[in-house]
Amino acid sequence: MSVAISIDKVVKRFGSTTVINGLSLQVEPGEFFTLLGPSGCGKTTLLRMIIGFNSIDGGTIKLDGKVINDIPVNERNMGMVFQNYAIFPHMSVAANVAFGLKQRKVPPAEIQRQVEEILNVVKIGHLKDRMPTQLSGGQQQRVALARAIVIHPQVLLMDEPLSNLDAKLRVEMRNAIKRIQQQIGITTVYVTHDQEEALAVSDRIAVMHNGIIQQVGSPQHIYQRPTNQFVATFIGLSNMIKAKLVDAGGVPALDFGKDYVVPMAKLNLAPVTGGQTPSLAAVSGKTVTVSVRPEEFTIARSGAGIDAVVKSSIFLGVMTHYFLEQADGKELEVIRPSEVGTIIPNETPVKLQVDAPKINVFTEDGAASLIQEGA
Repeated sequence: MSVAISIDKVVKRFGSTTVINGLSLQVEPGEFFTLLGPSGCGKTTLLRMIIGFNSIDGGTIKLDGKVINDIPVNERNMGMVFQNYAIFPHMSVAANVAFGLKQRKVPPAEIQRQVEEILNVVKIGHLKDRMPTQLSGGQQQRVALARAIVIHPQVLLMDEPLSNLDAKLRVEMRNAIKRIQQQIGITTVYVTHDQEEALAVSDRIAVMHNGIIQQVGSPQHIYQRPTNQFVATFIGLSNMIKAKLVDAGGVPALDFGKDYVVPMAKLNLAPVTGGQTPSLAAVSGKTVTVSVRPEEFTIARSGAGIDAVVKSSIFLGVMTHYFLEQADGKELEVIRPSEVGTIIPNETPVKLQVDAPKINVFTEDGAASLIQEGA
């Protein structure tokens, strides 16, 4: 049966350094929840607090409403998959997977049945008699995954499980992990610094930075509506451009200069002043930071737009990736569908136009989004 994880204002200190300070999260039963962030942001520390490898210096962690702060690791009924696999080199695949069941004194016949069943789930039943040295990295990771879930844990925890695999194997294994997690329905907390991996496997993602949760949401929502500049630049590619807020006939608009003005009706102007929603006149002329994904630009040869010059391009088959430069030396990236025989030559002056409903607008310092909730 799947369980919920409630993390309420937890604190973790190492000496005089506070790594996590008052962090709160809710993971739903059966959810594939990913902690995503750069190295040193506290995501692995939080994972280790959940399983009990790290003590908790403040706050509470609950499983289905029961506080587990002081429950020993071996009594928490959680499975863990490590970055380095941590499988026993002197045991066969089947013996590795059976280890946890033997520790729980499960009858031998039942151990054999459960091991065979879980090895078939992770698609390595044919390798049960092999030793770890005879396995590929992907196969070893499947053994580690099988060993973690054969004990029927309430929670599955995974710490950078794919980081030691090559690119092709990473894609194969992330698809396998997602399929297996959906098949068994176990509540899963997954740690990674790889944003593409997080987008591919997660039901929801918590983006972390310096021990603080920046945003929690579905992969689609976090990619399309980042809550601040850090999230926008950490998740995928984003061009950051300065613009001025202006009044376009009673509607907020972005003035990019040289007569290129883009109406943005669904802006929340309150973060600009840090208080109650101001009048449009009160914020007109204020500088904001605009986040434009490479695919949110269109390229025109004339008309209004952001002036830039094509410096190089990479043909990627279905798409072409352009690298451009503005007069002040600022570099921009644009990704457009490839069309037969129409790659724009280097040194071509162009006008870049934004897809207004898709772009994101932040305060000048990038700390808060101005896009209305639900827009």
